[in-house]
Amino acid sequence: MKTTTFPDLTAPASNIILGLMRITEMSDDDIRALVGAARDSGITFFDHADVYGGAPHVCEQRFGDAITLSPSERESVIIQSKVGIRDGFWDFSREHIVESAEQSLTALGIETLDILLLHRPDALVEPDEVAAAFDELKAAGKVSAFGVSNHTPMQVELLKKSVTQPLLVNQVQLSITHANLIAAGVSANMNGLDQSIDRDNGILDYSRVNDITLQAWSPFQKGFFDGVFLGDREHYAELNDVIDELAAAYSVAPEAIAVAWITRHPANMQVVLGTTNPRRVRDSAAGSDLPLTRQEWYRLFTAAGHLLP
Repeated sequence: MKTTTFPDLTAPASNIILGLMRITEMSDDDIRALVGAARDSGITFFDHADVYGGAPHVCEQRFGDAITLSPSERESVIIQSKVGIRDGFWDFSREHIVESAEQSLTALGIETLDILLLHRPDALVEPDEVAAAFDELKAAGKVSAFGVSNHTPMQVELLKKSVTQPLLVNQVQLSITHANLIAAGVSANMNGLDQSIDRDNGILDYSRVNDITLQAWSPFQKGFFDGVFLGDREHYAELNDVIDELAAAYSVAPEAIAVAWITRHPANMQVVLGTTNPRRVRDSAAGSDLPLTRQEWYRLFTAAGHLLP
């Protein structure tokens, strides 16, 4: 399992993350089996959000009820959560950020969140409020590090007018087929080509320049919650052919190839898995450091329908 390090965090950060947004209806034993499969696969990073579970902190509570971490186990993993989405509106106020982070700690049964992310951009954001919340949580030892999710570069820059805590992470949607943040740069300045439209203001290059780690959510999604491309031969026959060929060549499952396409990128991105199936966690984790060649990476890219002008 490939790992990296984050400032202010002692545990190594695996480049595969287990996302826990779908564990609401799982039994404690099933949650333990899922987390156990992740740990056995080398995964050290677990992703939550206050909104996961249909009501505030439900999935965090389920995790906290099922998983008891010894002091040494707690030191060996990274627990991340997100804040800002409320029922019908977004809220980056100081009061909400602090209150929700504290409630996350209670639900998870831990003393410190390793990383706290702002979940989706709040159009009414006041950077001073975010800065005050982050400073308060950091000073109290309740959050070690901070980041954002689904933010554009200029939204990050706006926050940085006031926020002095480093923003280490930006969690964004990315898969082989939902890859505009990569594909747009490949076809830059190509008039009339839809792929060349920059829809995210250069998130990829901005993150690399500013040492922000991108975390790819929905790594198997066709588009925006349109279902998975793996096995979809009606729309992605060529892509699945290439995936199956490479999976056989590397003796891994197709999930590993889809993951490896992301982790092969030199931006050193992390991949967030949303599955509740232990086998699929293990199959996907095998893509962590799979050494796809440039030719193989570009074969997958073009088989997914992206153009090389």
